[in-house]
Amino acid sequence: MGELVIKEVLTKRDRREFIYLPEKVHKNEPDWLPPIYMDEWELYDKKKNKSYQYADALLLLACRDNKPVGRIMGIINKRYNEINNEQHGRFCFMECYNDKEVFHALLTRVEEWAKQNGMSMIIGPLGFSDKDPQGFQIEGFEYPLFMTAPNNSKYMPELIEAEGYQKKIDLVDYLGKIPEKFPLIYEKVLARMENNKEYKIVEFASKKELKPYIIGVLELMNETFAEIYGFVPLNDKEKTDFAARYLPILDPKFIKVIETNGKLVGFAVGMPDISKGIRDSNGKLLPFGIFKILKESKRSKKLLMMLGGVKKEYRGKGLEVLMGVKILQSGIKHKMDTLDSHLVLENNTKMRGEYERVGCKVVKRFRIYQKEL
Repeated sequence: MGELVIKEVLTKRDRREFIYLPEKVHKNEPDWLPPIYMDEWELYDKKKNKSYQYADALLLLACRDNKPVGRIMGIINKRYNEINNEQHGRFCFMECYNDKEVFHALLTRVEEWAKQNGMSMIIGPLGFSDKDPQGFQIEGFEYPLFMTAPNNSKYMPELIEAEGYQKKIDLVDYLGKIPEKFPLIYEKVLARMENNKEYKIVEFASKKELKPYIIGVLELMNETFAEIYGFVPLNDKEKTDFAARYLPILDPKFIKVIETNGKLVGFAVGMPDISKGIRDSNGKLLPFGIFKILKESKRSKKLLMMLGGVKKEYRGKGLEVLMGVKILQSGIKHKMDTLDSHLVLENNTKMRGEYERVGCKVVKRFRIYQKEL
């Protein structure tokens, strides 16, 4: 076995090895879900990813005999640290074979880098914000993988805990059948809200109808997500970039917003689970992968609940229930039968209660770890 070398990712060739290492690590796992590689190239490009304007980052590759055997990214999110009065470094996008030496060497190098830059704690896996995959999956490996969630091997939590890391917070994923009949309390809220002329629910049939609302939704997300762990608000340029990037893959039928007096006060975003399309295309949109993904979007039976928020002063009025039921009704209309919550912070008791009310159960658990430096 050759000497282990840890090197910084500096060239385009290094970046290519960094991006494509996971598919080598997971090549014997038929259910592994690749990323969309076009997005990966932008994520790690300092010229294209605006997050580098407020965050320092370190990309490392571990190599043996000139072959990559592990990778890690270190992040110091200066904007988040300033907003939250913290001195925390992060590690993320970590991949390696089941090799304690490689894991230890990569993590140690990021810890040293964070400490040299004045950090007192390291957290992870956690990317630039909570929009990146968070945590290592620790439970529910028997259930299918899905997009925007970690796809780590079972041994990763064992390796991180052996390094002295402890739990920071968990996120859970609920799965269940879309109910044919909604709980009575939902029916009552729905009837009350539909007779309430103060609030208007807006539904969309096309991207053209949706487009004028996207920036407003992102501004409301900034406001309503402020208290969510790991969230970093988007600046004006990032809102525009985010809108341009995600509008093509959003299905307007599964997006609902609520207005009062012409003011946006709530939003909810769902989407068909396109994981099978991503797997069938091997994460490559070109030349034909995009068609496989779009085909899966139309025939998927699983509805992913991605984002949602209501202005603080309008919470508790049934707006969340109204939007949630409307998205589920859209799912039923399009012959979907399964509901997936995506990732929910374990301490978000209100949201967890709503999923449990419609019969969903926790099937996966993801853990963000921490360690003092």
